[in-house]
Amino acid sequence: MPSWGKLLDELGQPQYDNAGNALPPLTIDGLRRKYIEKMSTQTGRNVIAYYSGWLKPGRNLNIDINDSDMTGFMQAIHGMDCTKGLDLILHTPGGNPTATEGIVKYLHNKFDNVRVIVPQMAMSAGTMLACAANELVLGKHSCLGPFDPQFGGVPAYNIMQEFQEAKSNLDANPQSKTYWEIQLSRYPAAFFYTVLDSISLSESLVTEWLDKYMFASDKSKGKTKKIKQIVLQLNSNNKSHSRHFDVEFCKNLGLPITELEANQDLQESVLSVHHAFVITIDQSPVTKIIQSSTGATYLTRQ
Repeated sequence: MPSWGKLLDELGQPQYDNAGNALPPLTIDGLRRKYIEKMSTQTGRNVIAYYSGWLKPGRNLNIDINDSDMTGFMQAIHGMDCTKGLDLILHTPGGNPTATEGIVKYLHNKFDNVRVIVPQMAMSAGTMLACAANELVLGKHSCLGPFDPQFGGVPAYNIMQEFQEAKSNLDANPQSKTYWEIQLSRYPAAFFYTVLDSISLSESLVTEWLDKYMFASDKSKGKTKKIKQIVLQLNSNNKSHSRHFDVEFCKNLGLPITELEANQDLQESVLSVHHAFVITIDQSPVTKIIQSSTGATYLTRQ
């Protein structure tokens, strides 16, 4: 399997076609194209890589899942033979749940089978998107995270707890009214109900997706309870929104994970694609890449 360093060494090297004719040296764009096409050929499936540069210091423009991503997915899918299914390689900090909902609907309307592969991190709404897969593939180096909603970086559950504490304290101690007026003045009117709605939306979406896709073949009586427990654990305040849930944690939750290491050929292909995309983010001002095995590419720069 080519390591990150070996792929980096390929850049600028002379290339040759099958007849031995010299080709232009390999660029970072060519490196991505080479390995994503190679993976598609190996698996016989369509491949789309969705990468965000949020781990690179100073990147803050269009690094989240948002409605503009639909343009990238539409371009990536154009011309594909959708009967071959889709492998979505996902690396994202998360973003907007309603934008994620739109992407999930679009992908499942186009493909009968969507396999999500997380080579490193799919956090927050990225975890929601991963839970909408027919099959979820994680490696020992992969992680998901809590998808509890955030408002300005503050967990929705913390805000809800603050409102509940205010009500309880005011009922028992009316003299605290001034204190709580100051504390709660930070939030706009009806904000509490917005918070409750966001928690409920995330819960209902992931519950629906797990039932419809990942657990579609599960006909057991305990299916509903199983899904409820998974969603409860993922959509909760786990002390930190950036908690890393590794493959063992996810399996213990009850998610039917396919381990990347179980298929050496797939592991080599996925990690080669991953390294190629990370090299692009490291060596350019790119903040997001949505690229398909057909060569269609959508990217944004800082």
